[in-house]
Amino acid sequence: MKLNHACPIFFLILVTVFCYSGVLNGNEGATQKTEAKATGSQGGVDWPKFLGPTGDGKSSEKNILTDWSDGKLKLLWKIETGEGYAMGSVAKGRFYHFGRVKERANLRCLDAATGAQQWEFTYDSDYQDLYGYDSGPRTSPIIDDGLVYIYGVEGMLHCLDALSGKVVWKQNLNERFGVIQNFFGVASTPVIYEDLILVMVGGSPQESQKVPPGALGQVKPNQAGICAFNKKTGELTYSCVDDLASYCSLKLAMLEGEPVLLAWMRGSLFGMTPRSGKIKFEFPWRARILESVNASMPVVHNGQVLISECYGKGSVLLDPAKLESVAGKIKPAVVWSDDQKRAKAMAAHWNTPIVIGDSMYGCSGRHSAQAELKCVDWQTGDVNWTQRGLARSSLTYVDGHFVVLGEQGRLLLIKADSNEFSPVTEYTPGVGANGVRFRSPCWAAPIIANGMLYVRGKDQLVCFQLVESAQK
Repeated sequence: MKLNHACPIFFLILVTVFCYSGVLNGNEGATQKTEAKATGSQGGVDWPKFLGPTGDGKSSEKNILTDWSDGKLKLLWKIETGEGYAMGSVAKGRFYHFGRVKERANLRCLDAATGAQQWEFTYDSDYQDLYGYDSGPRTSPIIDDGLVYIYGVEGMLHCLDALSGKVVWKQNLNERFGVIQNFFGVASTPVIYEDLILVMVGGSPQESQKVPPGALGQVKPNQAGICAFNKKTGELTYSCVDDLASYCSLKLAMLEGEPVLLAWMRGSLFGMTPRSGKIKFEFPWRARILESVNASMPVVHNGQVLISECYGKGSVLLDPAKLESVAGKIKPAVVWSDDQKRAKAMAAHWNTPIVIGDSMYGCSGRHSAQAELKCVDWQTGDVNWTQRGLARSSLTYVDGHFVVLGEQGRLLLIKADSNEFSPVTEYTPGVGANGVRFRSPCWAAPIIANGMLYVRGKDQLVCFQLVESAQK
């Protein structure tokens, strides 16, 4: 069974260096360089988790370079990444890259400004993708309180010391909770809430272990959709949600003055209390075909929540302040919906739309040839403008602009303009000593931290200087 049309949707993160080697926990190992000091923050803001410090793909950096022609976007460093689709994370002058080389996953800690490797941690990974995509990680490292967490495509969750790379604790979640390999492995980045790390697991009962590979329609859940662990010890605090895992990373938000964990699983969006796992509401939203994928994160704006997919349903805007009971389930009210409409306002694939003002910007479309960059009115779903020809793209917002990375390697800067598509500048591959040509697939959204722009293509991560003053 070959799903040529089932799109890869994996997201995102990166890093590496060494001098002495030590064996940790059997065949896990870390290598470390002598006291190579990280450069540290240069007046900007770190990017310690997936989609940045605010979890919405927005950077607060200012005074960015808006002319990238003729090598003006200065190349600072680049590394080979190995397998994987993830983008890295940045904290306290260090860049953390999660990848895989042959049969070993690796987390590399680099100086964020120079690329000099600080340490490397590796572990065995036997994951093999069912449909021909590579077998590296799809999730981003999370840096919190001196620790770094990685969740591998094969289901291994590690907590490491952020300075040394030494293992603090680990859990084999697929083995512990009976997870059946879904189409593309683990691709949901966890989140930290107070003393907990919240993880999308999607476990199954014993009878589902006999289901053949790829027959996800026969797999049942076992109330281990979401698991909460003590972030310091790895001890299980609770498990909840009777649904299988998706590829959508978890989202923390404040709704009606209370913290809510948004978990868009394989079948439904769940809103729950992060401290206890108590479910506040559930909203089913999944295309009917077996191969349907939920991957784009929920978007929160003005107390409302939008979810978007590209396999048939499109987008729906929900109002959790207005809950209603439907068929025994508490559901948020629908503000507008693409369901049953042939022309979808937004059909996000792996990218997560970004809201600026009352306009939502994102890439819509399941296949590259039909993909469109769109600006959509948040409250009504009306399309303000559409731009084709960029293939499937990912966006990152900064200083009144979007950095746009097309999956075939095109990198450009556009204005955040709700009236029209407004290109500003474009990086030209292969120009001068700073020239870099990004190989497809480029699926991870670029990140911006402390004046630097990090971009990933196939087998390569590149760091550019985006804010001139950052190096002075």
